[in-house]
Amino acid sequence: MSTADNEICRMDALSLAAKIRTKDLSAIEVTEAVLRRMDVLEPHLHAFCTPTPDVARAAARAVDTKIAAGEDAGVLGGVPIGIKDLVATKDILTVMGSPLYKDFVPDEDDIVVERLKAAGAVIIGKTNVPEFGYSGVGHNPVFPTTRNPWNTTLTPGGSSAGSGASVAAGVAPFAIGSDGGGSVRIPSAHCGLYGIKASMGRVALYPGCRDERYPGVSSWESLEHIGPMSRTVADSALMLSVIAGPDPRDRYSIPAADYDYVESTKGDIKGLRIAYSEDWGYAAVDPEVRRVVSEAVKVFESDLGCTVERADPGWDNPVATFWALVAADTDLVGMRRLMKGREHEMSPHLVDLIQRPWTAEEFTDARIGRQKVCNVMWRFMAKYDLLLTPTLAVPPFAIDIQGPEKIEGRMGRPTDWLCFTFPANMTGQPAATIPAGFTKDGLPIGLQIIGRHLDDKTVLRASGAFEAARPWAHTWPSLLGELGL
Repeated sequence: MSTADNEICRMDALSLAAKIRTKDLSAIEVTEAVLRRMDVLEPHLHAFCTPTPDVARAAARAVDTKIAAGEDAGVLGGVPIGIKDLVATKDILTVMGSPLYKDFVPDEDDIVVERLKAAGAVIIGKTNVPEFGYSGVGHNPVFPTTRNPWNTTLTPGGSSAGSGASVAAGVAPFAIGSDGGGSVRIPSAHCGLYGIKASMGRVALYPGCRDERYPGVSSWESLEHIGPMSRTVADSALMLSVIAGPDPRDRYSIPAADYDYVESTKGDIKGLRIAYSEDWGYAAVDPEVRRVVSEAVKVFESDLGCTVERADPGWDNPVATFWALVAADTDLVGMRRLMKGREHEMSPHLVDLIQRPWTAEEFTDARIGRQKVCNVMWRFMAKYDLLLTPTLAVPPFAIDIQGPEKIEGRMGRPTDWLCFTFPANMTGQPAATIPAGFTKDGLPIGLQIIGRHLDDKTVLRASGAFEAARPWAHTWPSLLGELGL
């Protein structure tokens, strides 16, 4: 790749959009640069399960034609983007990591894809996921395992695995992820990115989670969010400005915010009251994660003028409640019918969840358990503007496993490392992850910022303030240098 290509691929979305708008760059020039980068990186990362070079070139030419004619090409005119393969794309394969949908081509776009296209974004491909997103890692039965650009023997996290790997490697400045239990924040943390799950309903979802025609797709309705993953806070805010807003196809969607998302990333946060929970009071957390995150939390007090207090919300571990909610949101009858006789082709943990004989009492208990968590959280947040935690309990680990069985010397479930993310899905609060720093081995660690109910604005402002105090976007994985990128 040329120096010019590399300069393009290291630009943020705001800069790319501005340069395309002023004709300093053409949309097709940007598209060809990122497609060349994709070709170089895919054998190493497997971030894109379905690249769409022809779709991208056609969209880029359309943007250039509009600009040449003096027309508005959209706020994202010509900016490349990856779309998570759980998110429906009209006339583009949407496999969702499952052999059950290996030939599935939706006949309509998800709402966010409609909005991105209308804003001029250029879709360069679908990014890889674990089967139907029921996992926090990046492998599935259909496509090669996605790998972490910071160390290709390790997982990038999931379920927005390919989105995280592609953005961290500079194939696109941002990508769409979805988050039912942390799946925007998990790979963002493992890949050294910013990712935000806005408040429940802030970004409308359809047909994913909302269309009974697709067993497996229409699930996680009360937990799922779609959100941006990017190298800068402003780029995520820019994407939110495009994809957020209500839609009648999503009964959970809420009225549009009365503020500008990008402007909300600016300004100081002096005087905010912040709680810091290092381990929820019960979780095993890797010592390197504790060290890196604790040092990052100090920045909010020493540099940003906040009052930080160690405090835990005080709930019992709600993991069983969460997975019962997932099962209750899943089309168990449809999925059982769809996979009958093909169970051996699918991910064992997913088959186990679907075939488990769930009871009405378990689902009722989960609903009551969720109410308890929500009540504990709102009472806790009445005292604080923000809650900080590690995003994940461990640094990136080996590919092709669900998670480490031992953390901090304690044996546990392979999903225990996800303990910090899913409570915000249960409550619907806004939650972001920001790069907190690196382990001694050079692996990225994330710090989670949780806001009060519907207070996305403060989460964005705190994210921007921390980024200004401890910038990270200039740091790139060594793999890129090894490949001449």
